[in-house]
Amino acid sequence: MVKDLAAGYGERVLFEGLDLAIAPGDVIGLVGPNGAGKSTFLRILAGLVAPEEGGVQVSPADGVVGYLPQEPERRPGETVRGFLGRRTGVTEAQAAFDLATERLGEGVPGADDEYSAALERWLALGGADLDERAEEVAADLGLEVGLDQEMTSLSGGQAARAGLASLLLSRYDVFLLDEPTNNLDLDGLDRLERFVTGLRAATVLVSHDREFLVRTVNKIVELDLPQQRVNVYGGGYEAYLAEREIARQHAREEYDEYAEKLDSLKERGRTQRAWMDKGVRNARRKATDNDKHVKHFRGETSEKQAAKARQTERAIERLEEVAEPRKEWELRMEIAEAPRSGAVTAAMRQVVVRLGDFTLGPVNLEIGWAEKVAITGPNGAGKSTLLAALLGRLEPEEGTVTRGPGVVVGEVDQARRLFEGDEPLLDAFRRHVPDLVPEEVRTLLAKFGLRSSHVTRSAATLSPGERTRAALALLQARGVNLLVLDEPTNHLDLPAIEQLESALAHYPGTLLLVTHDRRMLEAVHTTRRLHVDQGKITEIR
Repeated sequence: MVKDLAAGYGERVLFEGLDLAIAPGDVIGLVGPNGAGKSTFLRILAGLVAPEEGGVQVSPADGVVGYLPQEPERRPGETVRGFLGRRTGVTEAQAAFDLATERLGEGVPGADDEYSAALERWLALGGADLDERAEEVAADLGLEVGLDQEMTSLSGGQAARAGLASLLLSRYDVFLLDEPTNNLDLDGLDRLERFVTGLRAATVLVSHDREFLVRTVNKIVELDLPQQRVNVYGGGYEAYLAEREIARQHAREEYDEYAEKLDSLKERGRTQRAWMDKGVRNARRKATDNDKHVKHFRGETSEKQAAKARQTERAIERLEEVAEPRKEWELRMEIAEAPRSGAVTAAMRQVVVRLGDFTLGPVNLEIGWAEKVAITGPNGAGKSTLLAALLGRLEPEEGTVTRGPGVVVGEVDQARRLFEGDEPLLDAFRRHVPDLVPEEVRTLLAKFGLRSSHVTRSAATLSPGERTRAALALLQARGVNLLVLDEPTNHLDLPAIEQLESALAHYPGTLLLVTHDRRMLEAVHTTRRLHVDQGKITEIR
């Protein structure tokens, strides 16, 4: 139960007056633009951040809340087994149980109750058979690494599977999921959807994946940053979109009606005051007129106008004020175009790339000018390896890779490596576009929601969504004719995803798009589709 919750960032209010009942079986989608406070809200629910006002009550009091953040932390030296134990809460519960057992053996007063509570919590979280279940789930997901292998040695696809395994193994009373769909392939998304919809526990989740929201949530909480309101909608995601549009339309119509009525009353008041002033001036000019009936008539007319003016002023005062709906900030994105490259943008001839036990190829591939290519396939199949070889970041062991004359690459890579160092964002950005002066860079980044408080921070301290926006801003700053997007919707909010789709619709150059976002694959026009599986490339006709 959430009651009168409020939170802010510095002097900025994120949300306030938030009341929400979260019941078992609820799957609540938390939506709003980046910076609206979605992750903050989840962290308050998890007890990691104290609210400025209000509170959160868990019922029963010993209910276990599990918070799974959007970027699973891969700690040096931590094995996959240790990672799963930490993410499921079993490791912490095991430590509490061991301590309670020790205190019980020492005969500490009250240790028997402490022991019983710790044992019950450990069992409830699945500690008794976690190892057995972990082996089964890892095999089922095709993790293909030993549970004693270090997390830091895993590839991006393997880490995504480990993150999904930690979720499937969890047995919390309340699940708090921050961007759980990031980096999941279609099979992983299907498993996640079935897991979430089959939970008896309550779930609150943040996701940019529109199809995932459509298939899972039964209630929406919208953190409406422009209007500084919190709106709760019953029903699923598509019902929320329809109801929100109607609500916004009604709010605009209500304000327009109020503004029109107010303007009309003000104009009437001005007219009445003008007539009253004219009557007074006429009376003064003709004050020498001795006809007392005329004087009386003129005075009476002036008084009537004054009374009407006062009546109009009272009507304005009685008019219930309607606040004008605040205009939403919109990312209006464009992709700057470089001059056309040659007829063949890139080609691979009998290319073989080997990374440890993984082999990509042999690949024979030709990408023509202005082709729009969607690249799909499961995690770990070799999609990012294919892009790295095509762009020259990986040298093939066999075969040749060529890029056409005049090719200018613009890339948003899956790891967002362009902006991950310790230098300030402003400096990191200018390294890629040295011709832009700092003022121009600041103005451009502000268009992407990255303001003065962001540009002076080190790029590494930015959130994943903020780094993604910086990468998109770079596409607008420098002309490109080969656009490479590897999971571009990861960490982006929904309005930004829609703007990216719109920008891609008007981009005339060559596009290589890797995404598991089902709505994006439908929205973006592609001319070819390549499927990558176990290092082999197949063209889907």
